[in-house]
Amino acid sequence: MQNKHKHPPLSSDVIIGMIDTGIWPESPSFNDDGIGEIPSRWKGVCMEGYDFKKSNCNRKLIGARYYDSIQRTYSNNKTHMAKPDDSPRDFDGHGTHTTSIAAGAKVANVSYHDLAGGTARGGSPSSRIAIYKACTLDGCSGSTILKAIDDAIKDGVDIISISIGMSSLFQSDYLNDPIAIGSFHAQQMNIMVVCSGGNDGPDLYTIVNSAPWIFTVAASNIDRDFQSTVLLGNGKTFQGSAISFSNFNRSRNYPLAFGEDVAAKFTPISEARNCYPGSLDTQKVAGKIVVCTDDDLNIPRQIKKLVVEDARAKGLILVSEDETVVPLDSGTFPFAEVGNLSGLQIIKYINGTKKPTATILPTRDVPRYRPAPTVAYFSSRGPGQYTENILKPDIMAPGVAILAAVIPEKEAGSVPVGNKPTGYAIKSGTSMACPHVTGAAAFIKSFHHGWSTSMIKSALMTTATIYDNTGKPLQNSSHHFANPHEVGVGEINPLQALNPGLVFETTTEDYLQFLCYYGYSEKNIRSMSKTNFNCPRISIDRLISNINYPSISISNLDRHKPAQTIKRTVTNVGCPNATYISRVHAPVGLEVKVFPKKIVFIEGLTRVSFKVLFYGKEASSGYNFGSVTWFDGRHSVLLSFAVNVE
Repeated sequence: MQNKHKHPPLSSDVIIGMIDTGIWPESPSFNDDGIGEIPSRWKGVCMEGYDFKKSNCNRKLIGARYYDSIQRTYSNNKTHMAKPDDSPRDFDGHGTHTTSIAAGAKVANVSYHDLAGGTARGGSPSSRIAIYKACTLDGCSGSTILKAIDDAIKDGVDIISISIGMSSLFQSDYLNDPIAIGSFHAQQMNIMVVCSGGNDGPDLYTIVNSAPWIFTVAASNIDRDFQSTVLLGNGKTFQGSAISFSNFNRSRNYPLAFGEDVAAKFTPISEARNCYPGSLDTQKVAGKIVVCTDDDLNIPRQIKKLVVEDARAKGLILVSEDETVVPLDSGTFPFAEVGNLSGLQIIKYINGTKKPTATILPTRDVPRYRPAPTVAYFSSRGPGQYTENILKPDIMAPGVAILAAVIPEKEAGSVPVGNKPTGYAIKSGTSMACPHVTGAAAFIKSFHHGWSTSMIKSALMTTATIYDNTGKPLQNSSHHFANPHEVGVGEINPLQALNPGLVFETTTEDYLQFLCYYGYSEKNIRSMSKTNFNCPRISIDRLISNINYPSISISNLDRHKPAQTIKRTVTNVGCPNATYISRVHAPVGLEVKVFPKKIVFIEGLTRVSFKVLFYGKEASSGYNFGSVTWFDGRHSVLLSFAVNVE
């Protein structure tokens, strides 16, 4: 929505619609101190439920809706049996967590039982929030999500945040995916939709919510770690990952055993070492700290922890390389997760010692952790299943061990003895990364109210960070350099995005052409978009690469054919008189040429087109990654590319 004010708009003019599990309105993260009157353009409602009153809304939380099993919003005079679904109130904690990440108010002296202490604030703490409880105890129905998006559009939100996604195994194509359809309608009304990319990584082709009009977010770690020290009887120590409120200390050790050495009768060794349900002998385990491996990822670590706990063990040391970056909240049960090298040394100590012992010390937080950000192992990877001619995910944001508001009695682990629920907890997932981008987009919109959704998206993408806090290129969870199918264009850098210099504007026409190129019929496209759009005469899949997107992807560059030419148009949003010079960063063998190499803007000329030519004759087979950067001495405008050479 265009802002007619002559003065810069307040960030509180920006309204974020959260489609999730509801909200816990009493959390201090949603207080409205210092926020002015609700914008007059707001058309939403604050629905009452059996445990939610109109007074639960305020100048911060300005709207709340919930839905029944046949996807209608409840009328307030309807009488029915009260159940958790009959209210905008959060039943799970997920919606409260994501909402406070996006736009939580500033709250001092927050911690999770003295871990991660400090001031909590959302990405855009003065933005308004409206809640659409589309998820119930039965899950998140597609038709309900579509209705919630429709309501958010009519209510007048500026940005929609959806930390929900279908499993990558059960994805639907664009015109059969409720989130994609609803998001297209939102985009037509200049409303940005930000979605989580899924937690099915690290396998390729697992990214979800990957339509080009959706801002798709991957998850990274942050520069804070949570470590639990494992202290062996021989004095050696190992740093493990955990959120554990163990009451153990250095003064007492406990017997230590490897899972395969305490197996139940007739149990395969491989199952016992992985701590399968039913695989351990309770009599052998009782009173010991048990070491389990993570060779079989079919058994989640939460289950392994329960298996060991039920067998009356004193604690669990889990050996797992990938998951150590993402701390498990084990509550008061002593727990530590160590990498393979540490695990081998611990097992070697067990095998070479008559009476091995150990203890697991309570977790402490480690600030200024390096390297960060890195890609979370669970973060879903590209390329997209339905087209590889759009680069997905788009961008990466913090999604590992994020402290934010929750339902007080729904904190993840058991509360340490003598402590009360804090109302804040630490969670991980692309669900947490998504609202970081939502908050960043709201922050930018508050400064540039007249910018379209694609301008804001482009600003965040072309200014993203591609280096970690050690100054090296971003890494993935396997400690290799990350590629754009893992990080998108890089990690969000909201302050830099306020002044991007140039932006790539992607229009509704671009997206309609995308649907034509993908292969949908004109009739279906018109029906979904409610337009009389005509498809271009030539509509083939490879032309998708040419829509004016802030990154480039080519699914099939034939090394035996001439160069493939990609066209892009940039809009100058910086100084009216500016000259940009292009720089190419490409892998050896892939020839990339930019024409023209220099683009000049003068007063009255704000849009300029350029071409990027890709020659694959000498390139390595498979995906080649790189970038074109436009630089004017002040702004660096990054255009990342992924090119599959065959």
